[in-house]
Amino acid sequence: MAAVQPKNFILRLVQGAIIGAGAILPGVSGGVLAVIFGIYRPMMEVLTHPMSALRRYWRILLPIGIGWVLGFFGGSGVILLLFHHSETLATCLFVGLILGTVPDLWREAGERGRSKGAYFAAAASFSVLLSLLLGVQFGAFGQMKANFFGFLFCGVLWGLSLIVPGMTSSSILMAVGLLTPMIEGITTLDLSVLVPWLLGMLSTILLLARLISWLFRTHHMLASHAVVGIVLASTLVIVPVQYATVGEALLCLVCAVIGAVLAHFSGKLQTKDA
Repeated sequence: MAAVQPKNFILRLVQGAIIGAGAILPGVSGGVLAVIFGIYRPMMEVLTHPMSALRRYWRILLPIGIGWVLGFFGGSGVILLLFHHSETLATCLFVGLILGTVPDLWREAGERGRSKGAYFAAAASFSVLLSLLLGVQFGAFGQMKANFFGFLFCGVLWGLSLIVPGMTSSSILMAVGLLTPMIEGITTLDLSVLVPWLLGMLSTILLLARLISWLFRTHHMLASHAVVGIVLASTLVIVPVQYATVGEALLCLVCAVIGAVLAHFSGKLQTKDA
């Protein structure tokens, strides 16, 4: 077997760090970054056929995995810092980041055309998720509790965001009030958070990786447009509606614009790299 080249190892390490940070930052999809860096297919093969795929791809996935851990914990620290400074401003920045990715996400979803079914898939996923999230926020349940089942739900969403390109779990977790408790638990290595989170994530990957891979392979148009609806619905419910002053509202608007511009130019760079 050929030796691992240090230059390639460092490159994959950096790519893994970017994917790990993307997994935790709202508006950035780790799955999309994996596609851009050309490792989505190896990753899905490992998730669906681990033994044979690991023997084939371990040289690529080892530095990616190390980098992912570093980027993930680094991204967690950034989010906590932003939320501790101002939760409202941080949320508006993330809303801008998410909305800035929607045009590229919509374009990619329509690369194979748009049928009536594609529009229906986007509208249906948007309507269903929006109804569920609004029911959680304003219904009798209120926000989800930060307990075993809440963090299990976090893990399920994380598993989905890993295997569904374009889906970001963080915006949904912000909507139900679990993002900050989850990040705090992970960064402090709290087992009451880590155990259900890992259980939910691994269970989702093991149960759904092959199904998701099949759906995007055989029904790409419907699946990708459904992801657009999910992103829009999960973003709409986290937009702040109350501000302390007019100045804060204007500053939030500026943060949202900055986030959208950053996401737009990041998408342009990613398109060139792809």
